[in-house]
Amino acid sequence: MPVFSLDPAQTAWCAELRALAAERLRPLAEKGEPGHVNRPLVAALGELGLLGRLFGAGALELCLMRESLAQVCTEAETALALQGLGAHPVAASGTPGQRARWLPEVGAGRAIAAFALSEPGAGSDAAALAMEAVPDGPGWRLTGEKCWISNAPEADFYSVFARTTPGAGAQGVTAFLVPADRPGLSGGPLDMLSPHPIGSLLFDGVPVGPDDVLGEVDRGFRVAMTTLNLFRPSVGAFAVGMAQAALDAALAHTAERAAFGGALKDLQAVSHQVAEMATRTEAARLLVYAAAAAYDEGAADVPKRAAMAKLLATETAQYVVDAAVQLHGARALRRGHLLEHLYREVRAPRIYEGATEVQRTIIAKELYAT
Repeated sequence: MPVFSLDPAQTAWCAELRALAAERLRPLAEKGEPGHVNRPLVAALGELGLLGRLFGAGALELCLMRESLAQVCTEAETALALQGLGAHPVAASGTPGQRARWLPEVGAGRAIAAFALSEPGAGSDAAALAMEAVPDGPGWRLTGEKCWISNAPEADFYSVFARTTPGAGAQGVTAFLVPADRPGLSGGPLDMLSPHPIGSLLFDGVPVGPDDVLGEVDRGFRVAMTTLNLFRPSVGAFAVGMAQAALDAALAHTAERAAFGGALKDLQAVSHQVAEMATRTEAARLLVYAAAAAYDEGAADVPKRAAMAKLLATETAQYVVDAAVQLHGARALRRGHLLEHLYREVRAPRIYEGATEVQRTIIAKELYAT
């Protein structure tokens, strides 16, 4: 598959996704309550067949979905991505019973999934997580706290990572599928800059058994990293979608806005700024596509490519959105303006699923290992 261009069918599908987002998804997103799961929106993603595609999709297809939706409706993009992130450990490492129980519900938009890795003391350093899985008969009891978990505390199940072997670092972590109704599990929302739901979870001796393990005991960090290697390029695709939306807004505004005796675009300082925004956006897009294609081909350098894609795309989106705000002036800061919305949305992807500094560490480690 060509890395640097899309074929006509892919281009048409992306256009179809943008149209669906505008006609079907954005009206539902606008009715949602910020900071809470928008179940009608998730259900619509299921009815349109987009959630079902998550589990058979390659990385490039996932990137195209996320980029296309993000250009039109970031809420729909994020709802889709969070379903994929939370359920991917089940799809990739779950037992036949676990997959049969949860994946059809996620794909139909009836069950909300969440990926519960981060803790108050273990964000970027995921291998330092402290949640304990204390042996209890044939199973364990989970004790500890998870924090900054998207879709918490409103998800129907969580892919949870806990320490089964103390002092073993990344080698002593196990992944568990934990339904939200397990005794001892509680949580609360966090009031964050991003408009999508984020919360904390408290595990007070939550019982889990061998049937709840995702993958193998003490091999859960591999489950987490496999998920992140797939979703990191697609976080970049989300960022590219936001950058493209900001660029489109800047192009329209500078072509129409009269200033200093002509259109803003006639000022060299403005036109050069827009040219820089467009060039950086396209460069980020191509790196995202290349990383996704490498993942789909099973290339050996996926961790490096995924980290590069997320790094460049998220930093680029921050730059492009900020520049678009500057070109629009004060109007872009009014509550409800597209760029005001994007300005709030664009900051978080530089932190979650591995902060920018973590991506640089991964890239350097991979470079020196060759």
